Amino acid sequence: MSMTAVCKVVEIPPDGGLRVEMPGRPAVAVFIADGAFYVIDDLCTHGDASLADGMIEDMEVICPYHMGSFDLRTGAAVKAPCSIPIKSYATEARDGVLYALIQPA
Repeated sequence: MSMTAVCKVVEIPPDGGLRVEMPGRPAVAVFIADGAFYVIDDLCTHGDASLADGMIEDMEVICPYHMGSFDLRTGAAVKAPCSIPIKSYATEARDGVLYALIQPA
């Protein structure tokens, strides 16, 4: 499996997320936290919410609808009502572009 270009690094807001539509698969959410890049599936597993609209706190993204949270590094559901993990993807930044190890749909 190869790395897929997700976005330009400069497009990622330093204090929030970026929702990126991916061809042939659901959107992903992209974040910068503690100087590292994170790519996770965008749709909350608890409800119909875009995690890119969530806030980052202590390496967790907080769902904007129900205030549950997921670990940015692993996708683990951390706080209720979220209980089903989301997918997280390995990332690499090269030449101003963020890549992620995302399987095609």
